[in-house]
Amino acid sequence: MNAIGVRPRRPAPARAKATLRRRRLLGLAGLAGALALAVLASIAIGTKVIPVHEVVSALVAPTGTENDIVIRSLRIPRTVLGVLVGIALGLAGALVQGFTRNPLGDPGLLGVNAGAAFFVVVGIYLFGVTSLFGYVWFAFAGALVASVVVFAIGTRAPGGATPVSLALAGAAVSFLLAALTSSIVLMDETSLDAYRFWNVGSLAGRDAAVGGQVMWFIVAGIVLALASAPALNALSLGDDVATSLGHSVRRTRVVGVVAITLLAGSATAACGPIVFLGLIVPHVVRAFTGPDHRWLLPASALAGAVLLLLADVVGRVVARPGELQVGIVVALIGGPFFIALVRRRKLGSV
Repeated sequence: MNAIGVRPRRPAPARAKATLRRRRLLGLAGLAGALALAVLASIAIGTKVIPVHEVVSALVAPTGTENDIVIRSLRIPRTVLGVLVGIALGLAGALVQGFTRNPLGDPGLLGVNAGAAFFVVVGIYLFGVTSLFGYVWFAFAGALVASVVVFAIGTRAPGGATPVSLALAGAAVSFLLAALTSSIVLMDETSLDAYRFWNVGSLAGRDAAVGGQVMWFIVAGIVLALASAPALNALSLGDDVATSLGHSVRRTRVVGVVAITLLAGSATAACGPIVFLGLIVPHVVRAFTGPDHRWLLPASALAGAVLLLLADVVGRVVARPGELQVGIVVALIGGPFFIALVRRRKLGSV
């Protein structure tokens, strides 16, 4: 109150900042609530119809019935893996778009998917790997090697590891690895059948052990991703500005590539390549977070988990008594979304 009893109005910039902060907090709270509902739906809904009271009984007081086994041994591990993979792909997509300053970027831009696929095929063809656990380690190694190669090529380009050089290096490495992968699967029918099972992108058939194998890699990637948020904000203003603000552009990009490799590599290793999720999620959450990566990254993580779980639930319902793999459902959603992005006038010149 001032001397005449009138409350002074807050300056317009302060009001706008408070409004934006409130909108961001509400958005994050809404995503957290949506994730809780998606987790419940993933546990309760499946190809086998289980009454709600039996779902609750399986969660609270299991008695060893068939429905209890389905929920506790199949659906809960699948849901946990879906949350981990969704968080990893959502974060990886936001990081790729931030580091490359490419609004159409996703983890595949750095050769992660192509590297994982090639190493899986090599593992099948040369080493006779037949188990999902073997695919996980070969796929993760392939994602790591491909990312390192892309970054090494990008840094040798004139001007260093710029967004353009990284994107071009990623495209070149991806095309090369895709050609090598195709040549192997066409020569060997066994490799083709096994690769086709992994390559479709699915949460089905993965037990708790798979989630345990990739969990700590994803956790490490999350920590690196969130820690790089301030530097990403500086990089969005240009390399020169970021340097003047005290950020090492080279070190920041190295950390970013490591985080993307850990996140996208682990997710791809566990479930196969799931395209478009990393592209869609950052664009959706920017509607309330804006470009600030301190808010964009955690929102992308939550939204990625929500989208992946809901897509998995839809795939179980629409094709009963079978199911449509989550990679196919996400692609059906992401295809039209990608076309809409390209048609937007402000992305037409990217």
